Amino acid sequence: MQTEARVGVVVEGGGGAQRGLNSGNVDGGARKLAQSQIGTLSQLLAGGVAGALSKTCTAPLARLTILFQVQGMHSDVATMRKPSIWREASRIVGEEGVRAFWKGNLVTIAHRLPYSSVNFYAYEHYKKLLKMIPGLENHRDNIGTDLCVRFVAGGSAGVTAASATYPLDLVRTRLAAQTNVIYYRGIWHTLQTITKEEGVLGLYKGLGATLLGVGPSLAISFSVYETLRSFWKLHRPNDSTILVSLSCGSLSGIASSTATFPIDLVRRRKQLEGAGGRARVYTTGLFGIFRQIIRNEGFRGLYRGILPEYYKVVPGVGICFMTYETLKKLLTDTTTSL
Repeated sequence: MQTEARVGVVVEGGGGAQRGLNSGNVDGGARKLAQSQIGTLSQLLAGGVAGALSKTCTAPLARLTILFQVQGMHSDVATMRKPSIWREASRIVGEEGVRAFWKGNLVTIAHRLPYSSVNFYAYEHYKKLLKMIPGLENHRDNIGTDLCVRFVAGGSAGVTAASATYPLDLVRTRLAAQTNVIYYRGIWHTLQTITKEEGVLGLYKGLGATLLGVGPSLAISFSVYETLRSFWKLHRPNDSTILVSLSCGSLSGIASSTATFPIDLVRRRKQLEGAGGRARVYTTGLFGIFRQIIRNEGFRGLYRGILPEYYKVVPGVGICFMTYETLKKLLTDTTTSL
C-alpha cells in the first residue's frame, strides 16, 4: 500500500507573506511541518472512513459470523445443528427484523473510525522507524527485507490499534451476539453494565487473545497486500489502481482470516464470558479453551462461522483498501491544488 502522502501546503498570511511564499522564500522547517500535518490528516481521515464504510457494508455477514462463533458456548453440542447462513439469516429476519443485521453497527463505526485511523497511521510510521534501523539502509531494494519490514510494521500497528480501542470492540461483540433476549441497550448502557457487574477489567476480557491474533492478522494482511500490489504494478503498471487495490485487498483478507480464524473464535467467546449475568463457561487459559473446543466440537469447531467470514472478507477488505487509496489520492490532489 503506497501511503506516503505527497501534498501541497496552504499558508495563510498578508500580502508580503504571500509574495514570499510564491517566490519560494519559506522557512524549510515550517514547510516540512505543514506537509507532515496535512499528510497525517489525510492518513487518519482516509483510514477511518475506509474502515467504517467497509464494516457497514459487510455488517450482516459479520453478525452471522459472530452468532456462529459463539454457538458452542451455551448450546448442547450434541444437538447443535450445522451452521447454515440461509437458515440463520431467515431466523433473524423473522424474529428480529431486517434492521437486526446491523445490530451493533453504530458501535462498530465508533470503534472502526479510531481503530482504522490508528492502524493505518501507525503502520506507516512503524515502517519508517524500521527502515531507519542501522544496516537496513543498504538493503531497501531487497525483497526479503522489505517483506519483513511490512510484516513487523503491520503486526505492530494492529496491536497498537487494538489496545487503544478494545472496550468498544467488546461492546460491539456483546450487542451483536444478542438475539431474542435484550440485556444490553446501546453503547453507554453496555459500558456501564459491564463496569458495574464485572469491574473495569471486564472491559478488557479477551484482550490477550485479541492481541495474539490481531498482530499476525494485520501482519499477514498488510504484507500480502503490498507484495501482491508491487508484483501486479511491476508486471501490469497501466491497470486501474482501484482494480489492483480491490483484488489484492480481497486476497490478503482471505489469507489472514484463514490463518487467524481459530484465535478470533476464542476471542469472541472470551468477550462473552459472564455476559448477561451468565456463569463462566471456560475456566482455563487460552490453550485450555482451544483444547476444550476441540474436545467438545471437534477441530472443525475452531472454524465455526468461517464461511460468512470469507463472504465478508472479500468485499470488506477490498472496499477498505480501495476506499483508503481513493480517499488518500483525493485528499492529496485537493491539498495540492490549494
